[in-house]
Amino acid sequence: MIGNKYLRALFEYPDEDTSLNQLLELLKTQDKEFIDSLYEPIDIEMCNKEELEYLIKISALIDYKLQMYGMKVPDWIRNGKLRFEKPYYHSKRLSDFDKFKLLYTSPAPFSRRNVYFHLQGIKRI
Repeated sequence: MIGNKYLRALFEYPDEDTSLNQLLELLKTQDKEFIDSLYEPIDIEMCNKEELEYLIKISALIDYKLQMYGMKVPDWIRNGKLRFEKPYYHSKRLSDFDKFKLLYTSPAPFSRRNVYFHLQGIKRI
């Protein structure tokens, strides 16, 4: 089970895209309570397969955004288990060329986890 109450609530959203949008909003606004909660360790071993897959996706986004804001990245986010074996592309509308391009142009927080988001797609207005 995801121990962090914020991340657990996001995981429990019925729609993953909405959940990811809410995560990006919390990161963009640098919500103090949310950001502070990220520094509490998460026991990845206690997570089921679906929770672990969700954590892989959001850890890439959190890592990327915290680095963009010049903030320290929590240790648990860089756990080696937070990685897909095969590339995961969030957008289902990517052509093979777009996927190839993302493999070679994505920032380290994404490529390290084998998770690929189109940067324009995660940009918050």
